[in-house]
Amino acid sequence: MIDRQQAFSGTKDATGALAIDAARLRSYLAAHAPGFSGALSVRQFKGGQSNPTYLLETPANKYVLRRKPPGKLLPSAHAVDREFRVISALHAQNFPVARAILYCSDETIAGTAFYVMDFVDGRVFWEPHMPGSNPAERAAVFDDMNAVLARLHTFDPAQIGLSDFGKGENYVARQVDRWSKQYRASETEPIPEMDRLIEWLPGHLPPPGPVRLVHGDYRLDNTIVATDAPKIRAVLDWELSTLGDPLADFTYHLMQWHMPHAEARAGTGSLAGHDLAALGLPSLPDYVDRYVARTGLDPRPHLPIYLAYNFFRLAAILQGIVGRVRDGTATNENAPARAQMIRPLAVKAWEFAQEAGA
Repeated sequence: MIDRQQAFSGTKDATGALAIDAARLRSYLAAHAPGFSGALSVRQFKGGQSNPTYLLETPANKYVLRRKPPGKLLPSAHAVDREFRVISALHAQNFPVARAILYCSDETIAGTAFYVMDFVDGRVFWEPHMPGSNPAERAAVFDDMNAVLARLHTFDPAQIGLSDFGKGENYVARQVDRWSKQYRASETEPIPEMDRLIEWLPGHLPPPGPVRLVHGDYRLDNTIVATDAPKIRAVLDWELSTLGDPLADFTYHLMQWHMPHAEARAGTGSLAGHDLAALGLPSLPDYVDRYVARTGLDPRPHLPIYLAYNFFRLAAILQGIVGRVRDGTATNENAPARAQMIRPLAVKAWEFAQEAGA
């Protein structure tokens, strides 16, 4: 059994292909990062599943480095240059993200392309029911998490310099096509529900929504919560961000209310089976109501289809991680345990597809 909070919190030594030459990196940062000086220590964060992420410490400052993983990569995956661009644009709008410092495409410095950003101090809750918290704090954190995503979905991409950050139109259709292909490229065992979804989803998509900036993986453990307040200080992991359907993005976020539990607890955290009222957490309908009130966007008429799509998409994403285990390029020692989550996610996706008429 994996304790997610313990397994994914903190840092570890980076080894093998994931190690970074600290002396070479220090020389580069001293020449290119304003204010950077002094000795440098490099430690890898335990929590990264896709793009390896490192804590950089000097005597005066802390920074965070995110890089592409080494080895063979799936097409269009691990685009750290896009992450750097989107957090740069959002930081200029006072949206809660870390300040981006520099991007480096020179693979001789750290082994792969990377970017460096400020370190943001705070708490990461790896379980959505926030063990160790209290009802009032949980209620406030979830309300702020809702408000932050709603604010993201109200930006006009053109007005923040991101008009060309993605195709935007027909987002869900393109996502289904992309993840179907990526699933096939990483497939390690037959899963009938995934085969059915790949066939059914393209003909049963929700109507297109307005084109907005979408995060792609918005959940509590991809945020940093302030140490002394129930506020989101930074949203992390923008690897899957693009222009697309905000309702697809929001309904991905709703999966935590329905997430299957994994025996090894290596999957995404789940609220299923918890006494939400006792914990101070909102019901799914109440949480949706708040988002609708904040944005005017309403997923409720097509919620089963959106959830079928999102559970399918997450299954395909995890299959990509398992594919990297197969190919020897996985960045987290818990990655093999992700394999057991793919089938339950596919089954859940097919249940929602059936609710939608499949």
